Amino acid sequence: MMTGNFPIEQWEGVDTPFYYYDLSILDSTLQELNTRINQFPAAAVHYAVKACATPEILRRIAAAGIGADCVSGGEIRAAIEAGIRPDKIVFAGVAKADWEIEYAIKHGIFCFNVESQAEVEVIDQIAGQLGAQPRICLRINPQVDAHTHAKITTGMKENKFGIQMSDLEEAVQDVVQRPNLSFAGLHFHIGSQITDMQVFATLCERINELVERAQQIAPVQHINVGGGLGILYEHPNHFPIPDFQGYFDTYQKGLKVQPGQTVHFELGRSIVAQCGNLITRVLYVKKGEQKQFAIVDAGMTDLMRPALYGAFHRIENLSNPDAEEETYDIVGPICESSDVFVEGYQIAKVQRGDILAIRSAGAYGEVMASQYNLRRLPGHVVSSLK
Repeated sequence: MMTGNFPIEQWEGVDTPFYYYDLSILDSTLQELNTRINQFPAAAVHYAVKACATPEILRRIAAAGIGADCVSGGEIRAAIEAGIRPDKIVFAGVAKADWEIEYAIKHGIFCFNVESQAEVEVIDQIAGQLGAQPRICLRINPQVDAHTHAKITTGMKENKFGIQMSDLEEAVQDVVQRPNLSFAGLHFHIGSQITDMQVFATLCERINELVERAQQIAPVQHINVGGGLGILYEHPNHFPIPDFQGYFDTYQKGLKVQPGQTVHFELGRSIVAQCGNLITRVLYVKKGEQKQFAIVDAGMTDLMRPALYGAFHRIENLSNPDAEEETYDIVGPICESSDVFVEGYQIAKVQRGDILAIRSAGAYGEVMASQYNLRRLPGHVVSSLK
């Protein structure tokens, strides 16, 4: 069962590797997302631009009325150019440069998600110089374990991200007393690729406690719970849309939302991962004593996740999908031993020239590509769906 639309006949003359984005999957995902948002009146969603900043994708997301979660001035610019309204943009990140803060203030973004009290001081100074009063949400580390890979877990103690729970009252008071800043609420983010809803339920309990503490000092108008919803990388054909219903239901049941409060979500991977595929061509089949290698023209420079996290992506042989399966290590051309997409993987028998699709690569794929080994950056092709 293959739900992906792979128009191989239209790719004649397109150099591999490249990213292929199926807009029909993206549209179905956005439709389901908006259905669930509409059932949660207090909810507002900001797409995490770091997941994929391909202009055509951003424009589609903007047209669906979704906001943006940005972690750089460049992402803010890309979001605005794609048509996302500045008053739907939140600006996070641990090291906002002065020019980025000034750029965000001048464009009237919705709010800053602030990661340290040192940052509060800098934003206050710049806002004073501009005669502005930007909204501030303080990112608090809630000490909730996401139970995912260590390199994508962010909500624990002594992390470069966020403010410790023990400093909550002091941090809120610091913002409240500054005339150039407007305290808006609290921000949380514990990690990504979370598929166990109990993790989010536990986060809700901790958020309720922390909001109650903050409310002793100032009203909390906005609760930003971050993102983190994962996808099923093993089954992109059977489950192309993540569990938005379970995700939003968990927060709607678990959070104590007061009248007038809004709940903000920063979803990235779950919106774009399944619509993107890295298309690569087999260069060589190399037979060893106990294994064989399918050597392809895509590498860790094009899709870093397997080398960086040991992440899994389903891979399909588009040229000969019905051939008898054989077992391969599917590897790339980069001069690094870590340039391996998957080991001991069963796939329809491949031969030189076959086109493979590395599935669910729409998030943290093209946007993280590099030119190591002086390779060209991968291009992209978007389906012709209007």
